[in-house]
Amino acid sequence: MELITLDVLVSEIAIATKKSFIELFENKESYYYCTLITTGEGTSPFVSAWSWEALKRESEKLENLEDAEIIKWSYADSPYMCYGEEHFRKVDKLFDNLPIISDLDDKEWQEQYDFRLMAMELAMKRVDLENIFALNQPRKDVYINVEVMPPDYTNTERALRLNKAKDIAEWLEEAAE
Repeated sequence: MELITLDVLVSEIAIATKKSFIELFENKESYYYCTLITTGEGTSPFVSAWSWEALKRESEKLENLEDAEIIKWSYADSPYMCYGEEHFRKVDKLFDNLPIISDLDDKEWQEQYDFRLMAMELAMKRVDLENIFALNQPRKDVYINVEVMPPDYTNTERALRLNKAKDIAEWLEEAAE
């Protein structure tokens, strides 16, 4: 098995993420939520996003306004969940070549999990530094993150590293773990 370095993993995740969001932003909607999603096992990530326009369209289909508040920060309810997944094929192959996390002892499991999440976070930071998240809206209006599902407190820690707290106050109040 070939050793997959952090630099290689970060680079490939960043390439796939950038391509996905640039393609998504071609619809000219105003985005407020742009994330990479992974599981508690640190599986290969996928994109999810919400724009204000998509939230309005999806909310109009719902029975009541409270349901709109529930889906507002939900990666799974987004019409843009798994957007650009074809760009992640190389990333998926890299993750397939990483150690099988369930076969590892507790210490190795934690190291491998942390390695994967660090790669995803660094990739999002790299894409952010290229101002991709400011293409259709001011960057300060966009919450970006790498979210673990089911959610845990580390989502908030990463959110605070990837965003200014004042810019994501609404997410912190409504959705943070």
